[in-house]
Amino acid sequence: MNVVFIMVKYSSNMLTSYHPDYYSIDDILATQERVLCKFIQQVPRMGKLNPSVEEKNLAIGTELELPLWLALDISATRQPVVIPELPKIFKEAYREILKADASAVDLHKFNLYFYELGSYIKHMDRREEVHNILLHTFITRFRLILDLAHNSKSDPIVQQRLDSLERKLFLCGYNSQVKLNSWLVQSNAPIEAATMVTTHRKRKRVYIDIFN
Repeated sequence: MNVVFIMVKYSSNMLTSYHPDYYSIDDILATQERVLCKFIQQVPRMGKLNPSVEEKNLAIGTELELPLWLALDISATRQPVVIPELPKIFKEAYREILKADASAVDLHKFNLYFYELGSYIKHMDRREEVHNILLHTFITRFRLILDLAHNSKSDPIVQQRLDSLERKLFLCGYNSQVKLNSWLVQSNAPIEAATMVTTHRKRKRVYIDIFN
């Protein structure tokens, strides 16, 4: 099963954006993350953004933390204004932690919108290491989410270690499991094989009788 397809399909159903989405609360909150940016062009009349100096303009070489939505806009133009750094949780030390055992990590402490934020950050990483660690983390933790969803007595502390996307996947799976269990208990309708399956079996029998 393609986990990337699951992520995209699920996120669209839950109105959770993995692309810029003006109306998505998750998207708005994720892009508020502040990233360290180094200015490579002078910005006139914006010196007040840097409280450590009393200059009218923002000088080349100035380093400031900017919200991700702004950093992406002014770094992706033909003449970029800043060069943003990767947030701490996507740098090598944290990637190594996730590679070692992603299922044991408290992803909520890393960032509540780990995957949402990572979908933006990966475009800042030309070596695609962020892309790879996002996919590795989700694949590794997907079984954990499935186990939680199928176990009504699962430890709530474990659930608190999930990020926003994982929590929604858990709730979706858990509610589906509850509905299935309820149907199996309350439904009196006998479970029968589908017509297609029955027809296939009959054809197989005829084929066996002819060639035996």
